[in-house]
Amino acid sequence: MTGLDITSLTTSYGRGDRVLDGLDLTVPEGEVAALLGPSGCGKTTLLRVVAGFLTPDAGTVAVGGRTVSGPGVQVAPERRGVGIVAQEGALFPHLSVARNIAFGLRGLPRAERRSRTAEMLDLVGLGDLGERMPHELSGGQQQRIALARALAPRPALVLLDEPFNALDSGLRAGLRSEVRAALRASGATALLVTHDQEEALSSADLVAVVRAGKVVQCAPPEEVYARPADPWVASFVGEAVRLPATRDDRHPGRAVTALGPVDVTPAPDGGTGTGTGTVVLRPEQLRLAPADGADPNAPAPPTGRVTEIRFHGHDALVLVDVPGTGTVTVRVSGPLTVRPGDPVAVRVAGAGTFHLG
Repeated sequence: MTGLDITSLTTSYGRGDRVLDGLDLTVPEGEVAALLGPSGCGKTTLLRVVAGFLTPDAGTVAVGGRTVSGPGVQVAPERRGVGIVAQEGALFPHLSVARNIAFGLRGLPRAERRSRTAEMLDLVGLGDLGERMPHELSGGQQQRIALARALAPRPALVLLDEPFNALDSGLRAGLRSEVRAALRASGATALLVTHDQEEALSSADLVAVVRAGKVVQCAPPEEVYARPADPWVASFVGEAVRLPATRDDRHPGRAVTALGPVDVTPAPDGGTGTGTGTVVLRPEQLRLAPADGADPNAPAPPTGRVTEIRFHGHDALVLVDVPGTGTVTVRVSGPLTVRPGDPVAVRVAGAGTFHLG
């Protein structure tokens, strides 16, 4: 069963320019999908349509198998079975933590409300803070309470609108893991809007990449990273190395680049034919070697010169200018043995994806 099914969704805000342009998206029940895309691509608009805050021009939205928006159907937001976690929690400042969580449970008997509130507090790891006021909590704690409040009525779908955006990077990583665990424990389907590639890849079962109002690729994080739908997706989701390439039927599964022959797999955009195109690799698939060639029996790899080093602590990105292809990025783990200006050779390890055109 699908938790969320969106078909041919179109929205223009009445200005003529389509913000959502025939968008399709399916999220299986109980899974977390991340909407990832540049500013202005339609992510927040999609969330507003699914929540019921905005009526689309065309298309359908079904939540838990029930159509909530479509021709002749526009279910009110409060009747959709959708929970929402905003960027900054949006807790009621005059209500205690427990009363914030219980706010959406007013139709239940008092004992059941208390039991469900306590259950939600335990789920997000804040069982002893029910009597606190929101201003007495940290930012991360407030977001966990906002999630508990959204999950309390047992919604069919939870929408998370960049919920970690206001937090510092150290707190964000830990909270992402906690929120994912809470969603898994509740069995809820979730749609997470984010502009953070690392957040999408590490938090979601599916990553839906949005461009110009359409989902251009929706797949598990590993597939989006390893087999991007096109060169734009490759560059947007993580670091990418794009090499002009030629492919020939005489060498199936291989393309010729300025870095030498590279094994390739077909790309989702149909890169199975012959001719010129682009090979996409990830920086960790490139290796640095001595420029003078350490192995006299092996073909000499292409050489270039280090132009820049970007140190990240756990690894570094080494930018190398290679004649015939321009600057390529090499991810290096461990101690750095090169400096800007050093001549180096560059080898390719593993397969890339080939995109025609």
